[in-house]
Amino acid sequence: MKNTITKMVATASVVFASILTGFAQTNLGADCGCPTPVSSRPTVLLSTLATSGGAADGELLATNTILDCAHTWILDKKIYVPSGKALTINPGTVIKGRFRTTADSAVALTVERGGTIIASGSPTCQIVFTAEADNLDGTYPVSNKGKWGGLLIAGKASNNLTLAANGPFQPGVGDGKLCVANGLGTFEGFSSSNSKDQFGQNLSIGEVFDDNDNSGILKYVSIRHSGANLQVGGEINGLTLGSVGRGTTIEHIEIISCADDAIEFFGGTVDVKYFATLFGNDDMLDWDDGYRGRIQFAFGIKSSTNDTLSTSPDADNGFEMDADDQKSNLLVRSHPNIYNVTMIGNGKKILTSDNAGIAAIAAKELTEGEIYNSVFANFRYGLNLIKALGTRTGSSEAYHNWANTGGNGSNSLKIKCNTFVGMSNDIAIDKNNVGVLLSTDTAQFYTTDKNVRANTIPGFDYTWTMNSSTNIVTAQYDATPNPALSTTGCPVAPSDGFYSIAPYRGAFASTGKNWLSDWSYTQVLNVTAGLQPCPTDINVDGVTNNVDFLILLGKFNQSCN
Repeated sequence: MKNTITKMVATASVVFASILTGFAQTNLGADCGCPTPVSSRPTVLLSTLATSGGAADGELLATNTILDCAHTWILDKKIYVPSGKALTINPGTVIKGRFRTTADSAVALTVERGGTIIASGSPTCQIVFTAEADNLDGTYPVSNKGKWGGLLIAGKASNNLTLAANGPFQPGVGDGKLCVANGLGTFEGFSSSNSKDQFGQNLSIGEVFDDNDNSGILKYVSIRHSGANLQVGGEINGLTLGSVGRGTTIEHIEIISCADDAIEFFGGTVDVKYFATLFGNDDMLDWDDGYRGRIQFAFGIKSSTNDTLSTSPDADNGFEMDADDQKSNLLVRSHPNIYNVTMIGNGKKILTSDNAGIAAIAAKELTEGEIYNSVFANFRYGLNLIKALGTRTGSSEAYHNWANTGGNGSNSLKIKCNTFVGMSNDIAIDKNNVGVLLSTDTAQFYTTDKNVRANTIPGFDYTWTMNSSTNIVTAQYDATPNPALSTTGCPVAPSDGFYSIAPYRGAFASTGKNWLSDWSYTQVLNVTAGLQPCPTDINVDGVTNNVDFLILLGKFNQSCN
């Protein structure tokens, strides 16, 4: 009898979680007056709002173009928000990217230099970018990746692109060949040096960087199933930020099932707070070309190794950190400041073809930066430092910035007070942990910098199982250590108006409601234990009792339309 009851409760919980998933998607925007279900909204092609390019690649027509939640907007072409114009996307609005069979026709939304996007959603009225085939009932398989391009924002903040170091623009070659003029680059993957696809400022003609540049607002925005190739070697990320300035607001962003990096920064100074990414093929966060922003509260998980659709799930780094792929010691160098991250890999151990391997933190290309009070689990390496110079000019690499032995000085790469769980190796040099680590390296990593190795920690479980064709989770992560991991003797986030007080390691406090919206896909997929409200706690008051039963009972035999 006990086993029967247990099975019944477990089955009911799964069914109820599935109901919540579908409801939270189909009823998206109800709290802000949007028509529900989402499928009832008439569709409009964004190309019909375009000028200059018209039905082909174009720009948005009006100075104050508004996308409302009364319609579902189909991104059927590459669409641009030009300089001096603003695109406003109302809370609860859904934008769907159309799948294209050829790489050069992949669709994307790009905010040009001087253009503005105002996409300010709310916890229950998120703004969703997704694939056109996604019916938004929670059943569209998370294995669907690269079904459209992504969102790109170009700004005027600083980068280190220098034409002499790069040579002429070569589309699709990579970061080191993105430069079209001193200080001016073209987004990776675009096949021409069209000014609509450029970021930064052309220093050669007297333009100057503006590190306080404001490209608008992204809040409570979900970007799903993106990352299409534009050409070989030129993928679009979920969110691509080129020289975006710190006047831009980016908070409560999630990237789901992206075929490339979740977020990639090409220079710039923009800050990011409350960021989540699930099931991406490439890096969770990637930077290059002198990125110098602030990040706090980031959460990421890779595809399950037990995924029934994949015997070898794609996997790459948590952080991929570069200063300049040009190997020319360019200034400014990348130097972001980061607190309170939780990143969980899928245990894939096979080395990749890039020069970083599979690491929670892949520090290369002379990067600087600071990462504090975070938790990383189930990657091949915790911290992988590139030391070999290869073809780089000068006498130092990322390792030297970390070890303060010939680098930029003052330990300009700081990895302190982080917990590494279930790694093959916590620290490696040039993808190698055998015969290359010095005793001074391990002393700095564990003793001086207070990083911790752990096989297990209380309340934290990085093993899980999911079927990516049905989105059914049979074993969850638990991403919240409980009790909280101590930060005694560790750096404290500055009181500068951006960072929040967080006296614990990782992205989530061990008590209280987490910062993820109940309506975010990260929540409603029910992947991670300890983050979702109890599925039977309908009024979310922390307990399951007769009040919840009466609420549920009262909803039976009612129309949901």
